[in-house]
Amino acid sequence: MNIPFLDNWLRRHDDDREHGGGAAAKESDPERAAAITELLSECELLRVRAGQAGLVLDDSPGSLTALDQLPPRWRDDPEELPWLGNDAGLYLGTVIVRTVPGASWHIWPGGHPVVRLASGREVSVVEAGLEWAVNGAPELSQVYAEAAEA
Repeated sequence: MNIPFLDNWLRRHDDDREHGGGAAAKESDPERAAAITELLSECELLRVRAGQAGLVLDDSPGSLTALDQLPPRWRDDPEELPWLGNDAGLYLGTVIVRTVPGASWHIWPGGHPVVRLASGREVSVVEAGLEWAVNGAPELSQVYAEAAEA
């Protein structure tokens, strides 16, 4: 995923670059981490579609399980599918960052967001969301469970 405006924002607000220019939302700067999390947690299309199905996304692990149970009607719209998958990945990342101790967003050059766990392992949440939207697997709750165990 490429989010040029996010990359530009990070470049202006980042004074601690890592891994070839990637920017991390660090606990040492809680305001910055909160701003990145807030920005990436919007997931408007996913929230609207979930709401239409009667599901309120509350940024909890249980909501990931509920998303996994929804009928995949989004697959009927090939134009919307990648956007919904992207939102699903960002939502997965939001839940991980908000509930797994030590997890934080890390934005690679070009605006590619991943979640970095306390162990140092990175979870490519956007790719997981796209795979989930297209194929139904891996389930979002499964990716979350693996990240929570790491």
